[in-house]
Amino acid sequence: MPTLILVRHGRSTANTEGLLAGWTPGVALDERGAAQAAALPGRLAGLPVSEVVTSPLQRCEETVRPLLEARPGLRAHTEERIGECHYGDWSGRKLAELKDEPLMEVVQAHPSAAAFPGGESMRAMQARAAEAVREWNARVEREHGADAVYLMCSHGDIIKSLVADALGLHLDLFQRIAVEPCSITAIRYTRLRPFLLRLGDTGDFASLAPREEPPAGDAPVGGGAGAP
Repeated sequence: MPTLILVRHGRSTANTEGLLAGWTPGVALDERGAAQAAALPGRLAGLPVSEVVTSPLQRCEETVRPLLEARPGLRAHTEERIGECHYGDWSGRKLAELKDEPLMEVVQAHPSAAAFPGGESMRAMQARAAEAVREWNARVEREHGADAVYLMCSHGDIIKSLVADALGLHLDLFQRIAVEPCSITAIRYTRLRPFLLRLGDTGDFASLAPREEPPAGDAPVGGGAGAP
């Protein structure tokens, strides 16, 4: 079965403003995010990408645009099921405000029980994304062969949930996974099991350096802004 390259969108204006964007329209890449997207074709230069599938949200479409321009034979397929989690009433709110919501403790410690007010549950988010991947695996294999490589551009929580699915981890453990903006995660699917080949690879180790303020113990909902 194919190898899936999961790319989180580049850093967005919502990331730098500390907002939980969700499906809020008009969230674009910031200057750094645009530079990350521009570097993506070079990072993927050695891979024969057969298809590009993207979340319908603007920040993902902007992330794959340089790759599509560099490879005129590719076109992007829009896939609603790998769009961001529907955060409902939390969408567009500051993460600093949300940390004191009782639901945030559930999101962090027991996400399989978390459902966002006016939105969807995290279980439903993972289920729709995993279903989309399995259907695209079959389509890509049928059209391009079992050794094909294809790319999906999606969002932090979606990618983390797909990694958990590939590793056989319960969703309650997915907050232990981190994927930075424009990072590359690779999963090779086989008939019996998936193999995680890369996780959150940016090629940049700046985010591993000690910071003036130690990182919080909670996982950044939505994926975080990455290295400063």
